[in-house]
Amino acid sequence: MTLQSDPPKIAAPDPVGWVLPHRRKVVLVVDLVESVTLMQADELGVVTRWQALLAEVNRSILPAHEGRLVKSLGDGLMTEFDAPQQAAAAALALHEWMETRCPPLPDGHALHLRAGMHATDVYVDQHDIYGHGVNLAARVATLAGPGQTVITAEVRDLLDDELDGVFEDLGECWLKHIDQPVRAYRLASPAGRHAPIALHDSAATPPVMQATIAVLPFSFQDGSSQMDVIGDLIADGIIAQISKSDQLRVVSRLSTRALGQRNLSLGDIAGRLAANYVLSGSYYAPGRQILMNAELAHAASGRVIWASRRIAALEDLFNVRCETIDEFASEINAAILSSELALVSTAPIPNLSSYTLMLGGISLMHRSARTDFARSREVLELLVERHAQHPLARAWLAKWYVLCATRGLSTSPADDASRALDQTRRALDNDPANALALAMEGFVYCHLIKDFDKAALRLDEAVTHNPNEPLAWLFKGMTHAFEAQGPQAQAASARARALSPLDPLAYYYESLSASMAIANGDYEEAIRLAQRSLQRNAIHPSTYRALAIAQALSHRIEDARATVERLMRLDPAYSLTRFKKNYPAAERAPEQFRLLVEALREAGVKD
Repeated sequence: MTLQSDPPKIAAPDPVGWVLPHRRKVVLVVDLVESVTLMQADELGVVTRWQALLAEVNRSILPAHEGRLVKSLGDGLMTEFDAPQQAAAAALALHEWMETRCPPLPDGHALHLRAGMHATDVYVDQHDIYGHGVNLAARVATLAGPGQTVITAEVRDLLDDELDGVFEDLGECWLKHIDQPVRAYRLASPAGRHAPIALHDSAATPPVMQATIAVLPFSFQDGSSQMDVIGDLIADGIIAQISKSDQLRVVSRLSTRALGQRNLSLGDIAGRLAANYVLSGSYYAPGRQILMNAELAHAASGRVIWASRRIAALEDLFNVRCETIDEFASEINAAILSSELALVSTAPIPNLSSYTLMLGGISLMHRSARTDFARSREVLELLVERHAQHPLARAWLAKWYVLCATRGLSTSPADDASRALDQTRRALDNDPANALALAMEGFVYCHLIKDFDKAALRLDEAVTHNPNEPLAWLFKGMTHAFEAQGPQAQAASARARALSPLDPLAYYYESLSASMAIANGDYEEAIRLAQRSLQRNAIHPSTYRALAIAQALSHRIEDARATVERLMRLDPAYSLTRFKKNYPAAERAPEQFRLLVEALREAGVKD
């Protein structure tokens, strides 16, 4: 489908003052696959079916998903949406209609669509949209096969895995008339992918006996969207307080935030987060006051077991200890546990601008593009400079250095390890019980410095201070894996994923969990986890390494060699020598080390 994509030359405004609007939109372009061949075979049959699709689009699909039909060109459609979630749902609905409702041609040929989606700034008028991004959406559609939708990273970063769809990373793709490669993902329906992750009971960890609570971001009921971040701030304060209790498991905020703005039932939310209780709320902002309403519901029955209403000054929410948030946390604990737990003070980011920067820095750190990853460091360093005594900014910056080394982006892992330790030590000087800083320090000692005793000490401290910190359990599992303690490793990895089932860094959890499953001899589970991780991020070399090892150890040698070929395309310099040099526990667990080396050798990795 040929599209008019270049922005028009805009003359000076006429006397009425007309200006062409420039807006952020999600552009969805849909083509009929093999339209020319189909038309030659049965022109009337194709036209009739295309008109039926157009009728369904105008009558049902676009109104249901708040989209606008920009143009129809006989064998293709261009539509626009304000919300990426609506655009993704509309694309899936178009494919579903075509696959299930559109009859094949008399000669048996079925009609299929392919779709491309991009989020971009466009010029808009009542008849059309214009801009380079429009052309890019059309080009991305050429990557899709019959019945498929391909989206750019700009769209992928606005969607939630498992909620808006299942994503397969296609890597960086070259497109006709586009100067730079485009990171693209294949989008599939999320149906059937919402089963909660269950914890593994084993001799290493006792059965989970705690009730699980999910705290959703509070919703803003009236006023400017610039105040939306307050809802995250309220939820963060409550989570920080109640997660200090070892009698409750608290779902990670990175997971609950993904569901906060969804029109989902209590049962859907609880099921997707494996929660027994769900805390939700709303707030208003009259002047400098914040009026908060909260209710706690029992997930199975849907019964509200506690509700409260509080009012606080906006400035109070940024204090080291906010009395209103403390009262909420105390009453929630009392309702669930029938006893009041002691509250521990927290230290939210001191002002709204910095808190917004914190959210932005974390989000950028979890994106795969190197430019975004580098920008994340700049944001976090700004936060550290602005709030030198605040532990959270330093802990997240330490995580950046760890990810830089583990993603293979570091020019000097030793220097990055030193920088990470400098940040965690400063964070712990300000807050010795900060679980995130303790977890980061433990991982640095384990993976980069190879001091397992110090790693175990830090990670034990982390889960003691906060048993609901998923990264602490993930890194704790890796220390068990390096020590050839397979059951403990796999149990810890399962707990980490259960604590944050919708984490934006899910590919990383699954990649490390695959290695832990290998340590336990569970090669089928390792293969499943590694393949799922690669669906989320297809350019993470260490995941291919884990997959190749699991395949070789389960005697799937041809599969293992194919995996190594993909690994070598990503990292041509990879070798057994490098693996041996970087493996932390070669002397600690020599038998396991030799097993892994031989598996890689059999899979085709050279010295």
